Amino acid sequence: MVEVKKRGIILRKTELKFENEGVLNPAVIKESGKIHLFYRAVAKGNFSSIGYCVLSDPLTIENRSDVPIIIPESEDEKHGIEDPRVVKIEDLFYLTYTSYNGTNALGTLKTSKDLKSWKSEGIIVPKIPYEEFKLLSESEGLIPEKYKRYNQFQISHLDSNPIFLWDKNLIFFPRKINNKFYFLHRIRPEIQIVSVENIEDLNSDFWQDYFSHFKDHILLSPKYDHESSYIGGGCPPIETEYGWLMIYHGVHDTVQGYVYNACAALLDLENPEKEVSRLPYPLFKPEEEWELKGEVNNVCFPTGTVVENDTLYIYYGAADERIAVASMSISKLLKELMMYAV
Repeated sequence: MVEVKKRGIILRKTELKFENEGVLNPAVIKESGKIHLFYRAVAKGNFSSIGYCVLSDPLTIENRSDVPIIIPESEDEKHGIEDPRVVKIEDLFYLTYTSYNGTNALGTLKTSKDLKSWKSEGIIVPKIPYEEFKLLSESEGLIPEKYKRYNQFQISHLDSNPIFLWDKNLIFFPRKINNKFYFLHRIRPEIQIVSVENIEDLNSDFWQDYFSHFKDHILLSPKYDHESSYIGGGCPPIETEYGWLMIYHGVHDTVQGYVYNACAALLDLENPEKEVSRLPYPLFKPEEEWELKGEVNNVCFPTGTVVENDTLYIYYGAADERIAVASMSISKLLKELMMYAV
């Protein structure tokens, strides 16, 4: 097993109104020698915005904004914007997050050239009701009972507004592959993958065809005990000589409720729809007090990474209330993963 060092909490909530309930699930990117951290900041009533700080090294906060850097702007975001991730593709930064309006939770994109001014590209995942999803994908007999179970709210909830399948954990790969954008998204309980030449092509026709061949787009399914309930994307994939290193979250149910673990897999470099390997055990799991007790107990939710020489730093939300870091040797992790290659 890979030795994982829990480096502790690096960011806590403050008395500021926009983050007095919790800080968690950060997007992380290193640019021009500085580490930029865009985090989910939670105010009372579970209203989220995006906070911001700069790190001088992987564990040291250099400065921290006392106001949110991105705030809800549309009706789709009226209850908050949650769980950002960020990558740089060519000369543009792609920041993704979940827009939440109190009913629907859907993956959204903003772009920037400088990490300061952000252009809204809107919701880019499908707005699809469960019944339409069921109808399209059922043509191949692909709606197992688990999809019904994990989307029960969308099936049974009555609301004056349209109700769509929750589609969260929208995460881009950090470069184009064969001239296409690739990104992960998650309709519970599995992780799906999308490839597209242009973001503008993500229209209703695209998604109708996508769901008509839904099985082809399921990237990872729950496989082991520690991820037996459902899984979801975590950090943007990291390009390595062995494949795309994917740090994701796996969830299993216990008598104390769900437990969220950090997990690891490898995807093929030129065909990331192909799983190369997966650890049969959690990379790390809730064990420390700050991971076991919080707004939501028993949560390690990885969302960002930095690689310094041979050290992989993983930034994660701990118990939905604070941000912590774990580190390990990336070469040893890759070697361990290759032991389980398919």
